[in-house]
Amino acid sequence: MSGKTHLTETYKNILVSEIENPKGLKVGLIQLNRPEALNALNNELMSEVVSVLEAFDKSNETGCTVLTGNAKAFAAGADIKEMADATSIEMLIRDQFARWDRIRKLKKPVIAAVSGFALGGGCELAMTCDMIVAAEGAKFGQPEINLGVIPGAGGTQRLTKAIGKAKSMEMILTGKMYTAKEMYSAGLVNKVADNDVYLDEAIELAKDIASKPTIAVQLAKESILKSFDSTIESGLEFERKNFYLLFSTEDKFEGMKAFVEKRKAEWKGR
Repeated sequence: MSGKTHLTETYKNILVSEIENPKGLKVGLIQLNRPEALNALNNELMSEVVSVLEAFDKSNETGCTVLTGNAKAFAAGADIKEMADATSIEMLIRDQFARWDRIRKLKKPVIAAVSGFALGGGCELAMTCDMIVAAEGAKFGQPEINLGVIPGAGGTQRLTKAIGKAKSMEMILTGKMYTAKEMYSAGLVNKVADNDVYLDEAIELAKDIASKPTIAVQLAKESILKSFDSTIESGLEFERKNFYLLFSTEDKFEGMKAFVEKRKAEWKGR
């Protein structure tokens, strides 16, 4: 797929752009754009997000993607209006969160740049990303318990793996909101930045990653994620296999040769 195919589309619920990167490959930028609904995640919006994420993932011009909202809300949750009258059978047939699994299968890294509310499905969407850069004023939470339900898009699983059983129990069973600094201390957030520069910080992180050898970045991400669904033995075996595979890439030879020659490597992405 051409690196520009996704930019020719018009989207109802998101804004899409590419950011030039003097260090290497471009950075994709997706902004949730339902400000009147605090970026509530309806099915149409999520379909657009996943479609563009997959397009960036296939592009030879893009090395990393940033997903963001606006100053007031990354996303205040799933769109309750779409679910309020649904029965359990209807939800099973609809299986709306199955689309979210496609985000987990992306090869290139995705960074969430979070400001304002990241609640319920919004917090879960941030957690499907590989890293989170948060504005100082951001608020995280899983308030589904207050609606008589539980997180349904990975909250009970990803949150527990990120911050542990005790804090996850507290967040999910109380439905309370937590600050960016609290989530940084808990291990959910990579970095807390001033409210006016959080997106810039996320983009700079993405540019740095996009400047690295593409295949190595992808296999590193794959190996790290493997640790969450495998034993230590199988995880180590998987990591070792990917390590050995990289010795057949041109970037491996260039990287090691540049190190020996004390010069900057010129990555080719193969």
